[in-house]
Amino acid sequence: MEESINESRFITEAIAREISGGLNSHSEQDIQKLELYLPLLENLVYHVDLVSDNPWMVRQTSDLKIRWSSTLSSSSFFPLTGPKFFQIDNLRFELGMTLFLYGAMLRELASEVLSVDLVQSATLFRKAAGVYHYLAHEVLPRLQSVLSPERPPEATSSVSSVMSLICLAEAQAVTIRKAEEKGNTGGLLSKLHYGVAQLLDEATVILHSATKECKDFSARLVEFISSCKALHELRSYKSLAEGLKDAGQIGVAVGILRHALNYVQKKMPGEESWRLVFKQETDEVAALLRKYEHENEVVWYEKIPPHDELPIPEGKKNCVSHSLSSSKMGESACFQNLSLYTNNCTVYYSSLFSFLGLRKGWDA
Repeated sequence: MEESINESRFITEAIAREISGGLNSHSEQDIQKLELYLPLLENLVYHVDLVSDNPWMVRQTSDLKIRWSSTLSSSSFFPLTGPKFFQIDNLRFELGMTLFLYGAMLRELASEVLSVDLVQSATLFRKAAGVYHYLAHEVLPRLQSVLSPERPPEATSSVSSVMSLICLAEAQAVTIRKAEEKGNTGGLLSKLHYGVAQLLDEATVILHSATKECKDFSARLVEFISSCKALHELRSYKSLAEGLKDAGQIGVAVGILRHALNYVQKKMPGEESWRLVFKQETDEVAALLRKYEHENEVVWYEKIPPHDELPIPEGKKNCVSHSLSSSKMGESACFQNLSLYTNNCTVYYSSLFSFLGLRKGWDA
């Protein structure tokens, strides 16, 4: 897994595909490994917790040297001296970070299949949201007492809650594309886009507390959430204006588009790739505004309402996360194909799996 994530695997594509049972996607191959590893790891954590007061067990688990790097810490974006590693010798830290990686891989696969299967993409985003929700509420709260002040952002419950909301927002964004394919316009699209913005607004509030809890936090995620929120607000106002124009309220539609463009100009992101997306969206809205203004000046002569009299979009959230529990995680693993995992377990995890033999000692 470590080799795969770092793109340093030492086996050929053909061998990797054969080992995984014919999976072509790297993301699918990595998800398969994680789904085989996680039930074993969670079972191990459970049994270690049962004898956590045993002096022999304390000695065995006090120097595990569990080390993870972070993609969300500010230091990860300045790798002049290599990635920064965080070491916390606790099996629950390993479980938490592995679950965070699992959610990230599901989210990556959802993005990969977006162009070919909207339903599968939305399902994967919702599944990722469920993983992060489970992590935030069931796994990480029990880890907080042993965390040092220098901790990766991924080890805090609030960050997992933020990621869960982001994945739900992304799932709803996919359903909007599905609605557009079905010919929906105007009011429904406006509500769905504004629902995405509301989910991201919730994420922003939680993120502020997360940045106080963990100082070494990348500002890039903050900008990503802010940019996506502004983009969906713009799309919501655009759809609302189109619906109002169709309903014969072109003056109100003009006012809404003017307000939307003024608002989004203040939210322009710093990263170039995001700025290009913003420019395309604002150009489309500006062109629509010019069209409506011309039509109103030539045909309708409707008064443009002041800003405080313009309608505000209503939000609609129609995506919920897939629930995840320890039992469901165990059920999802294909234990019949356990050799797929054990034959390819990296050195990174080998020290943990040596503990699987401890159960005989406990039973004795």
